[in-house]
Amino acid sequence: MTAETITATATLRIEGEMDIYRAAELKNTLLAALDQTKQLELDLASVSELDTAGVQVLIMIKKQALANGRTLRLIAHSRAVIEVLKLFNLITYFDDSPLISASPATGRR
Repeated sequence: MTAETITATATLRIEGEMDIYRAAELKNTLLAALDQTKQLELDLASVSELDTAGVQVLIMIKKQALANGRTLRLIAHSRAVIEVLKLFNLITYFDDSPLISASPATGRR
């Protein structure tokens, strides 16, 4: 994971799995990052797996951001992230229009 801070916005790139084995690490890292900035962007392009523990971390960080008057944005979503967020009907919860436009094609014409 790497962090890049620009003024009031911090971007964190998460790589690999967002699963039960990394949930505690991710939670601590994301909470610390959220404390340091007004807007936290999570670049999820390199996430290869997202399980329910990873989803719980994302939801918890979103709730914490809202409670503290901060913003959480999910950017550059991998196919794994999009599929899981669609499965749990969370695309609109995270209110990211790029998620919808980046969704895998349905195959319809």
